[in-house]
Amino acid sequence: MRRYALSDSQWEQIRDLLPGREGHVGGTAADNRLFVEAVLYRYRAGIPGRDLPTRVGDWKNVHRRLRRWCESGVIERIFRHLAADHDNAYMMIDSTIVRAHQHSAGARKKGGADQAIGRSRGGLTTKIHAIVDAAGKAVALSLTPGQRADITEAEPLLDEVDPKAFIADKAYDADPLIDKLEDREITPVIPSKRNRRNPRKTSFLLYKNRNIIERFFARLKHFRGIATRYDKLKSTFLAAVQLASAIIGIN
Repeated sequence: MRRYALSDSQWEQIRDLLPGREGHVGGTAADNRLFVEAVLYRYRAGIPGRDLPTRVGDWKNVHRRLRRWCESGVIERIFRHLAADHDNAYMMIDSTIVRAHQHSAGARKKGGADQAIGRSRGGLTTKIHAIVDAAGKAVALSLTPGQRADITEAEPLLDEVDPKAFIADKAYDADPLIDKLEDREITPVIPSKRNRRNPRKTSFLLYKNRNIIERFFARLKHFRGIATRYDKLKSTFLAAVQLASAIIGIN
């Protein structure tokens, strides 16, 4: 198998979700697999698009097609379709910060568009927020500027899932989130902060499983183009995170 290529099992699970497939409206694309592998290769190796191997074709065409799939929601549909087959026993949330390369800055702001790049003493950063299930599969993702607090994305992402228990660290110990979980009859597994007057009981036996999301982020950052953000547009980088998450979630 070629370096960073899809395995046959990975390809079988996404091939029928792509435009240009046999029987789909319009022409049949003969190179869907090659294109997906080209995108994965670029992010796995962390190289500029123009440095893609010649076997994948013109790098400009790869970039145009990736942007077209981003705009039409193709990659998001792949991610959501695969994420729908998840384990509801318990889920967990966390975030990770990635450095944004200087080349990722400078995107034109159309209508005040947020490109999820923050500025701080550490430079340019983006924060990836994720919810994963008990098997380590990502089921909800979002991006914010790096300085944004973790808790800000908890409720929006929680609206996309329905676990029996929800695991998070102390950064998520906030009454509005706890109340929302309890209203939905989801057991919060979130240790209380030291300044909480009436600490809640927490199942630390279940809390130990939070290492699952840490392992997910470790695997995601094997993609060097995600561990360091080079994309100017939030939509392109989010699509890359979604595609990589979907692929690593396939057994």
